Amino acid sequence: MIRIGHLAIILGGALVLAACGGSAPVRYYTLVPAADAYAPTATQSAITPSAAPFQFELLPVGVPAQVDQPQLVVRQGGQGVAVLDGERWIAPLGDEVRGALSADLARQLHTQDVSGLPAGARPVLRIKVDLRRFDSVPGSYALLDAAWSVRPLKGGTPVSCTSRVQESVGQGYAALVQGHQRALDGLAAQIATAAQAVAAGQAADCPAG
Repeated sequence: MIRIGHLAIILGGALVLAACGGSAPVRYYTLVPAADAYAPTATQSAITPSAAPFQFELLPVGVPAQVDQPQLVVRQGGQGVAVLDGERWIAPLGDEVRGALSADLARQLHTQDVSGLPAGARPVLRIKVDLRRFDSVPGSYALLDAAWSVRPLKGGTPVSCTSRVQESVGQGYAALVQGHQRALDGLAAQIATAAQAVAAGQAADCPAG
């Protein structure tokens, strides 16, 4: 009886290990671009852009509650969605979006995000972004719909706009995430254009459409 009991324990443990070993792996994604994701061409690299005469502060980014999940949430048809338990963000989605926008804005404006840092000598622009839509359709498109504003901390005229950016994507979830990276870079470009105008004391136009 003792031997049979030991055998049952061993077999039970083996079954548990087999079940664990057979579980599908979890893949993690980030929206923050790699340092060389937008590397300049040989001609562009010979030109060193001058630093902007201002810095910016990017506030926490709001994301729609429907997609504010650890898992990727994708659309299926007109009304259906799927929560992909095996495909996850490496950090909360709001933090991922903010990190990507901060990196994109810093690169495009040639300045730095001073959120949480002591105020320096250069003027600071406060940027606020709220995503109203963050749509993911594998093999089709990645779409962002955002409301955003740029406001000088001292003087100047603020600007408030909305943007809609859509990128076509190929098959696979990695391609979908890359599409969202491109869409966020496009959104950052629109915000950067307005920020440069606001910093110069000029009227900033909202993006068309």
